[in-house]
Amino acid sequence: MSDTSFDVIIIGGGPGGYVAAIRAAQLGLKVACVEKRGTLGGTCLNVGCIPSKALLSASHHYHAAAHELGAFGIKVGKVEIDVAGMMGFKDKVVSDNTKGIEFLFKKNKVTYVIGAGEITAPGSVKVSAKDGDKTLTAKHIVIATGSDVTPLPGVAIDEEVIISSTGALALPKTPKHLVVIGGGVIGLELGTVWGRLGAKITVVEFLDRILPFNDGEVSKQMQRILGKQGMEFKLGTKVTGITRKGKTATVTVEPAAGGKAETIEADAVLVAIGRKPFTEGLGLEKVGVTLDKRGFIQIDGHFQTNVPGIYAIGDVVGGAMLAHKAEEEGVALAEILAGQHGHVNYDAIPGVVYTWPEVAAVGKTEEQLKAEGIAYKAGKFPFTANGRARSMNETDGFVKILADAATDKVLGAHIVGPNAGDLLSEIVLAMEFGAAAEDIARTCHSHPGLGEAVKEACLAVDGRPLHT
Repeated sequence: MSDTSFDVIIIGGGPGGYVAAIRAAQLGLKVACVEKRGTLGGTCLNVGCIPSKALLSASHHYHAAAHELGAFGIKVGKVEIDVAGMMGFKDKVVSDNTKGIEFLFKKNKVTYVIGAGEITAPGSVKVSAKDGDKTLTAKHIVIATGSDVTPLPGVAIDEEVIISSTGALALPKTPKHLVVIGGGVIGLELGTVWGRLGAKITVVEFLDRILPFNDGEVSKQMQRILGKQGMEFKLGTKVTGITRKGKTATVTVEPAAGGKAETIEADAVLVAIGRKPFTEGLGLEKVGVTLDKRGFIQIDGHFQTNVPGIYAIGDVVGGAMLAHKAEEEGVALAEILAGQHGHVNYDAIPGVVYTWPEVAAVGKTEEQLKAEGIAYKAGKFPFTANGRARSMNETDGFVKILADAATDKVLGAHIVGPNAGDLLSEIVLAMEFGAAAEDIARTCHSHPGLGEAVKEACLAVDGRPLHT
């Protein structure tokens, strides 16, 4: 093959794209990954998952030092926040991660092409770069271009006062009042960061509860917990306008069902109402790739679009818009292209909200099981009854396991609590192997450990918890 001819060209270097590239190369395919950002990792590593977790970690340490260490008998003097220093830490974490992917590309002999990719015909990609255009060819083309911020109609995001998640990761100082539009994962995580640092946080959510895609009990519990942390909520409320004046903004809201309008003054307004597929400039119309009415690329069971040889994975195809889901699809597709049998179990895709306590979920909610008419049993165990949680002074939350009433097969799990995202992993594994709640209950868990709450919740499915 020539330097411009490949087995696979992947457009997009985010979690789906770079993982697909590495796995395809491991399987012996000649791979090119085209990425226009100039750094690998996509939204996740550059302006999403990784920088937000860095700021969540930093702000958690600050808040603990300022408000929580006294409970352990630890005396701390005046605690101050250096926002510039915190941003420096965040930037280094991002840089280290993105450079790490470049190293993995070199290690696996993946060709990294910096520039914007456009499909000009099946098997052909034009790359527009600073040093000129060039054409690459391949038997297989994979679209892994991810997603972008969903705008609020009529509202211009300036990333100074009216900001998206990208701007919220780079504020030069703590705002006095941050209004968050959207009570989902992104809004609550970034609201948590700045709330810990002293900002007043007001969350405006169109629906009648926060975390609307989570289990109802989880949403209710988290609203109570975050409320205790200082967040204010305006639920069932729609934003009708945002006006910027200098370095402040006025947000006009009214009840979603209709009613009297009111205004909220803010130093910053975070628009966090979701994400949309990114397909601009890819040449999809020219080659005839079909999109659905929401703009997502339509694919078959093997990730292929309606145009033979053109595939798509990750946020751009919809479903759970999560980095790890995109990674799983990237691996599965790479294996399919290499003649293997890649597969993704969409019933076992975990989701985590990195507030504190964390929220972690996999599988069905109680509301979904009821709507589908599936008979189930629920087992719940509170962290107040867990010795390790007590010793950590982290007793908010619970573990809830949902199992089939007839077979005891685990259908879903929902955790609010310390390190919930890590605790969820054993349940995801159990579901992947079709385990019953009793299987987890009969597995020995180390003591004292937070994981014992998972074991106890599984025992509670059968009505026999040991410690409540």
